[in-house]
Amino acid sequence: MVPAARKVKMSVSKQYVLPNDLPVALLECEDAFVLLSAEEKLYAHYLSRASFYGGLIVLFQTSPESPAIYVLLNRLFRGQGPEELRTVALCQDMTEDEYQALLVYAAGFFANMGNYKSFGDTKFVPNVPKEKLEKLIRASEVFTQDPEGIETLWKLAGDRMYSLEPTERQLGLGDNGITTYFSANCTLEDAQLAQRFLDSKNLSAYNTRLFKTDSGGNNKYEVRLASVIKDGCAVESSDLCASLGTFEFEGNEFQVTRGDYSPLLLRVQENLEKAKAFAANENQRQMLEEYGRSFQEGSIKAHKEGSKYWVQDKGPIVENYIGFIESYRDPFGSRGEFEGFVAVVNKSVSARFGLLVSEAERLLSSLPWPPAFEKDTFLRPDFTSLDVVTFSGSGIPAGINIPNYDDIRQSVGFKNVSLGNVLSVGYATGRDKLTFLREEDKDVFVKYRGPSFEVQVGLHELLGHGSGKLFVQDDKGGFNFDIKTVINPETGELVIAWYKKGETWDSKFSTIASTYEECRAECVGLYLCVNDEVLRIFGHEGEEAKDVVYVNWLNMVRAGLLGLEFYTPENGTWRQAHMQARYVILRVLLEAGEDFVTLTQKVGADGRPDAQVTLDREKIMTVGHPAIQRFLQRLQVYKSTADVTRGREMYISYSEVTDSDPHRFLTLRDIVIARKEERKSFVQVNTRISGETVEVVQYDSTPSGLILSVLQRFPEDEEKLERQILELSCADGHFWGLQECR
Repeated sequence: MVPAARKVKMSVSKQYVLPNDLPVALLECEDAFVLLSAEEKLYAHYLSRASFYGGLIVLFQTSPESPAIYVLLNRLFRGQGPEELRTVALCQDMTEDEYQALLVYAAGFFANMGNYKSFGDTKFVPNVPKEKLEKLIRASEVFTQDPEGIETLWKLAGDRMYSLEPTERQLGLGDNGITTYFSANCTLEDAQLAQRFLDSKNLSAYNTRLFKTDSGGNNKYEVRLASVIKDGCAVESSDLCASLGTFEFEGNEFQVTRGDYSPLLLRVQENLEKAKAFAANENQRQMLEEYGRSFQEGSIKAHKEGSKYWVQDKGPIVENYIGFIESYRDPFGSRGEFEGFVAVVNKSVSARFGLLVSEAERLLSSLPWPPAFEKDTFLRPDFTSLDVVTFSGSGIPAGINIPNYDDIRQSVGFKNVSLGNVLSVGYATGRDKLTFLREEDKDVFVKYRGPSFEVQVGLHELLGHGSGKLFVQDDKGGFNFDIKTVINPETGELVIAWYKKGETWDSKFSTIASTYEECRAECVGLYLCVNDEVLRIFGHEGEEAKDVVYVNWLNMVRAGLLGLEFYTPENGTWRQAHMQARYVILRVLLEAGEDFVTLTQKVGADGRPDAQVTLDREKIMTVGHPAIQRFLQRLQVYKSTADVTRGREMYISYSEVTDSDPHRFLTLRDIVIARKEERKSFVQVNTRISGETVEVVQYDSTPSGLILSVLQRFPEDEEKLERQILELSCADGHFWGLQECR
């Protein structure tokens, strides 16, 4: 009989490993790439190089050990390829399953650019005994060639690679998890203090990290800006000069420095400069110039200027965006993870999105808030379907709405991107893999999940993230709305709150900003997907259109149930913004009553606990739609008026997961975890200059193929790059207890 303590350890370990049948898919883009001109191919190639180099920054934004694990895995598999190393592993008493688990771990690590899942922020560890992995490493060719170097790497990475201490199981701040956006001794109070300091200096947190040291009872903080420049202040970086140096703030000392990730950003900048020679127009050249200046100097102002040129570059054949973009993984919600993508337009699908843009103004007017709460002018954006060539960062989304700078979105505009080859392979599901649905729903769900998700992504990105106005008071005291006449529909009184100087959506709503906004965008998608004209744009009419609407709503409530996997009951936190948003929507629709949505627990055909979600398709318009209408208005009103108190109270109440609720959500969470299916990992191509042209190098849709794609990513300077990665990691290692650095 297994002791109770051992049972707990086994169950925890199983939750934090990747399955040996990890689904892996190739992001096919060769057909689109070969149609590019020679100049467009070179443009895409150098932008891809810049993106992949910058993507290595994510290692440093994920965990203290991720840089060392990255170098260790690179050296191990570069010394002997996956198949050759298999032979060594089997000779060292590692089983086939254990070696497959090692391949899966390495593939998962490279796909997430760290040892925490990009979707859910949960740590994963190798599903192979530590002593066996160490034995394999010592028997490998790379250890024979450099025993001292590999020994050092193993000391840096080995224990932390396997550790599942409570605070290391998920990303978070302080006692809630691990983060490298802040030094290990930082708390939520430190993050709040730093945000007030940054606001006082009109500095964005997007490209920063915060390091805290104690000195005689007084706190000292270092705010590090990501940049190539480390010291000094050139004339061209005048927007930062006044913000660099040491300052006293609320009785604490703050030092603002530059040079974070300098060797990596230098490579990013160099490749952007090379891409500029093949730019198709002046907007692209100016865009790359400003991006390069941003990475050179650490200036978010320069990145915003580049983003303006990017928005104005309408309908490019090769699309890209790069920088510190999404703030999902910062526990405080203000710092951006590095991201870069390069993609090629899919003209046929983009034509449908173009039609949606042409209807956008009319559709925006139908959203459930007063006209004063909508942007004064709809700035027609690009909305294209793209086949991804390169996407660097911790994960690949299905759609994007950027830039995230609210002032640019409201005054210049934005772009919407649907990533077609991600949608086509990432969200395909077989009938046998579907959980928590009635048998009679599965066939229609399989048939229309893809088409309905395309509609939802389009509405979510264009009219979700693209809608709504923030009420702002400018530096001179003026307002962007009529303070004497605009009525808050929630109170029936004049608007009395707004965003003041230095305040942004992210800084104001901080820890809930990302998930709140994703929830608002998802609700817009649900609200508008019932529109007949929207459905016709996407090619759906008659009974098929009704099925698309039904599956879209059913998919949302099922996703809300699946979202329970991403809730951590030990500290009451959510680890994934989108899944928290979908759970909130599920709660709203359950609250609507009339058996519109029902959740039941049952025993599955396999004898294990199971659950089932149902949605009454006949009540979508009479019960579901009015419920979303009411909730969506509240979301927008609280956002527009900077009403953090009411917005947070409402959103947190819907986010609660307890067994005191009649639906017993904590028990449902256990069922969801027991029956979960792992998300797909994507194998990306590499591009290579061959003679006077650029070739695409493809790989197998397997863990080994994914590993090889990363091993062959930086052939020109891999050894120097790895040394610099370790130097950067060890330079800050004492902040997280990396005592082995030397």
